[in-house]
Amino acid sequence: MSRIGKNPIVVPAGVTVEVTEALVTVKGKKGQLTQEFSDVTVKVEEGQVLVERQSDHKDHRAKHGLYRSLINNMIIGVSEGFSKELELVGVGYRASNQGQKLDLALGYSHNIVLEVAPEVVLETISEKGKNPIVKLTSFDKQLLGQIAAKIRGFRKPEPYKGKGVKFVGEVLRRKAGKSA
Repeated sequence: MSRIGKNPIVVPAGVTVEVTEALVTVKGKKGQLTQEFSDVTVKVEEGQVLVERQSDHKDHRAKHGLYRSLINNMIIGVSEGFSKELELVGVGYRASNQGQKLDLALGYSHNIVLEVAPEVVLETISEKGKNPIVKLTSFDKQLLGQIAAKIRGFRKPEPYKGKGVKFVGEVLRRKAGKSA
């Protein structure tokens, strides 16, 4: 058995889970998420969601823990939500937002303007003497991760000075540079 897949998912108060033929719908105070599934059976019993696989085939074993984790993340997302913070490290690197438009100055000849999905709440924090921070909050963990990775991809942290866009708390491997 999959160690992750066999664990039941506890459904908190205020969250409803509906299972149709091949679709799981989770509704909560933050929003609603849906996920298609195959090769597993999903049951809702007494405030718990159970994910069981049909056989011990390699594909079924692989998807057992996957779908359990996806459903668990959906339930956590609609009840509590997720957030990620990105830090802009570098002289002259700035971030600002107007509504859902993120404006980044990352040392290129032009500013990068990114339209963020409406499901993600965008916030920029700029304090004097500290690096600018972009805070993303959403109930959809997958969408949040994609947007954060896209922002980080505009200027990845380099290993010598550490300049670039990095996650808050991310540890970078630094290199020594030239030895004279």
